[in-house]
Amino acid sequence: MITARAAATFQPVGRSVAVARAFVRDTLQGWGFSDIVDDAVVLTSELVTNAVVHAGTAADVQCLRYDTAVRVEVADRYPEREVPLQDAGLQIRNPDSEGGRGLVLCSALASRWGVEYTPAAKHVWFQLDLPERSAGTRAASPALPTAALPLTDERVRVAVIQVNRHAVVTRWNDDATDLFGHTSEQMIGKPLTELTAWPQTPGTGIGLAEALLLSRWEGTYGIRGADGRVQPVYGSHLRVRDTTGEPSTVCLLVRADERAVLQSPARGPVNSDAASGDRGKAADAFEVFIGSPAPDDLDGLLQRTVERARDMLDGDAAYLLLATDDETELEVRASTGLPSARQRFARVPVEAGTGRYGSARMPAVHEDLNAVPGAVPLLAGTGMRSIVTVPLKVEGRLTGSLGVAAEAPGRYSNEEALRLQFAADRIALAVESARLTELERLRRGSLSFLVEASDLLAGTLERDQTLALMAQMTVPTLASWCAVYTIAEQSEPELAFVLHEDEDRIDGIKALLAKLNPPAPEPTPGARIWTAPSDAAHSTALRASLRSLGLGEAGRPATGPGTALATAAAVGGETVVLPLVARNRVIGMLTLGKPADERFRQEILELAEDLSRRAALALDNARLYSERTAISQALQRSLLPPGLPPIPGVEVEVIYRAAGEGNEVGGDFYDLFPIRDGCWGFAIGDVCGTGPEAAAVTGLARHAIRLLAREGFGGPAVLERLNAAILDEGARSRFLTLLYGELWPQPDGSAILKVVCAGHPLPLRLRPDGTVESAADPQPLLGVLEDLELVEQTITLDPGDVMLCVTDGVTERREGTRMLGDDGLADVLATCTGLTAGAVAARIQRAVERFASDAPSDDMAILAMRVPALPDN
Repeated sequence: MITARAAATFQPVGRSVAVARAFVRDTLQGWGFSDIVDDAVVLTSELVTNAVVHAGTAADVQCLRYDTAVRVEVADRYPEREVPLQDAGLQIRNPDSEGGRGLVLCSALASRWGVEYTPAAKHVWFQLDLPERSAGTRAASPALPTAALPLTDERVRVAVIQVNRHAVVTRWNDDATDLFGHTSEQMIGKPLTELTAWPQTPGTGIGLAEALLLSRWEGTYGIRGADGRVQPVYGSHLRVRDTTGEPSTVCLLVRADERAVLQSPARGPVNSDAASGDRGKAADAFEVFIGSPAPDDLDGLLQRTVERARDMLDGDAAYLLLATDDETELEVRASTGLPSARQRFARVPVEAGTGRYGSARMPAVHEDLNAVPGAVPLLAGTGMRSIVTVPLKVEGRLTGSLGVAAEAPGRYSNEEALRLQFAADRIALAVESARLTELERLRRGSLSFLVEASDLLAGTLERDQTLALMAQMTVPTLASWCAVYTIAEQSEPELAFVLHEDEDRIDGIKALLAKLNPPAPEPTPGARIWTAPSDAAHSTALRASLRSLGLGEAGRPATGPGTALATAAAVGGETVVLPLVARNRVIGMLTLGKPADERFRQEILELAEDLSRRAALALDNARLYSERTAISQALQRSLLPPGLPPIPGVEVEVIYRAAGEGNEVGGDFYDLFPIRDGCWGFAIGDVCGTGPEAAAVTGLARHAIRLLAREGFGGPAVLERLNAAILDEGARSRFLTLLYGELWPQPDGSAILKVVCAGHPLPLRLRPDGTVESAADPQPLLGVLEDLELVEQTITLDPGDVMLCVTDGVTERREGTRMLGDDGLADVLATCTGLTAGAVAARIQRAVERFASDAPSDDMAILAMRVPALPDN
């Protein structure tokens, strides 16, 4: 049921949009529905713009009040004009088009909406449900019966508290004592902030200490009473001067549920003609900036500021820019009435030109922008003709710029500039306070981000993992998508990694970037703009759309317009490139991108630059580590035999493990090689120590043994000459234990071994019945004595026998004070009867690994030889 109705008609001129906004705002505030005013004004603005600007007809606006909702109807006189929708969905035809955005907003903000056609007009309407509000508030009282109003004591207590410029209490009345339990004697001389508690909602943009510095402010917070409980209160604060001229603040506080006692009535914009040239009326017109509770964050405060500034001067558009830290550039932080191409966080220089009209540091009035092209780059191509801009200053510093524009020329004069400047002066401190709060939060977050990034990057030396970490740290924290290019020496940039916050779009972006020439590897620090991805994405989307309409080139592969548009939306915003410079060389490029109509904040670019420096060093360290590891592994592999030669009638298995990360060969080594027909040489040794130094002696020993054995020397002669070669190394020489032998397979299925055990753990022989015994006697190790007298021992392996040779990494395996030892090895070998040589070696390895919980700290080599048992007759 309709309980109230208000209607008005607006002519097809640009200023009608602002007048229509004011009409809807005044109507809803007069009905007490200030909670939905902002949404209603935004939707009305879009729909009236469609009527009077795009359709070019008069617009009829009607506001209908119901018990639980408000309905606003906007009708134009051009019913033939189609609804700019695509099929049944709410998708805009062109990403850069403004058509249809009003209906998209309706679907997002309104409870219900629709379009109705008549023979003479088209009605677009939306409905906003009224939120539930606590009884007793000024906005809710007209619709509530008396019985529904809140109950109070015999009287409403209004606490009057006065604080000086340091927030110290100088006055505390009896009602304050009744409400909070603290007496005036207890509170006078104490800071009020000791008792205050801000609302529980995190992210509040303004604190009580800052609020007390404003000329006037209202809001809800908590006061801690004498019993320790926090009581929600609503306060109205007025800043005054006492008799000595010192500033102080008078606080009027009531219980939160009695806020209607103090809450200021909602105010709409006043008529601009009546307020021209009158500073007092200008203050009233801009009272909404101060009298209303501040938004919870900086963005909300700035958006409300531009909307009120536009309404105050009856403009068609408004924008607000904030200065960067060095005050050389201004960033777009809020706008209304401008097309989407005027992207948020777009940057313009402070000095846009010469003279009064080109400076952001002074108020400026442009009667006709067509007469001074380029004076306001932000408005180029928007259709705005006249504009007034004023600076936001705090303590003489430029902190921002506020502008209001109109489509008609000559709309503004110095009087409007003075009004806007007066308003800007009153809001500048609150904006700067919120900006500094946000900046401090960003800096703290940036520091934490960089610390975490450094830890992650330092935790890996793998190139591919470093690339993945670089991308994952930037998406979505810094950018919507990221691409990393790497540059090898004397080569072109190569696309190495691509990541998008939506995994379904990674392939499309990767395919798009693969078609583009990579950005130039310039070593200049800082981010630079790269337009190629967005240009290519929009061009691809356009061609796909034309082909879908049958207007494209024949024979071209079909690309779905939906996929092309999605890719264009994903990479259609600003793209920046940061060089990855390490050790005075460009080793790659970090490319960050935003989706369509978005730009990077200066703080984000500075953070990305810091990250790129750390990432470049991590990536170069990974490259150097990979190169050194590859070289080391190639050299180490040369110290191992290429493979085990087959020996007729004998099974042979070797297991080798080098201690230390990245080492394939250490102090332990083995070899098995043919000496002559029917004879094979084998060796297993242990150089004192591990790592590359031990590996060097390993190479000397292995190659010398092969050479001497093939020259016809027997076992003792081979080891004696090797001992002399080790001693010739001087300070680089190392002790060496070595078991060397010759293997002679026999026609009857047995095998003869001639061995020399020079200080090495004795070989063990396993018989088929499980008996384990030593197969040689110990002799002096190599690298100590110059004159060695070694003897050769002969062993016969019968069918089914196993010969096990190990290094001390096996026998000296420890767990605390326990050691595997020779006896423990013999016990394990005794369980290997009937196993093949490979199975024997594997069981010994498992026993060594399971003996202790820690990873082995010494090199380990296991050589198992088995003569197969003869088949049963």
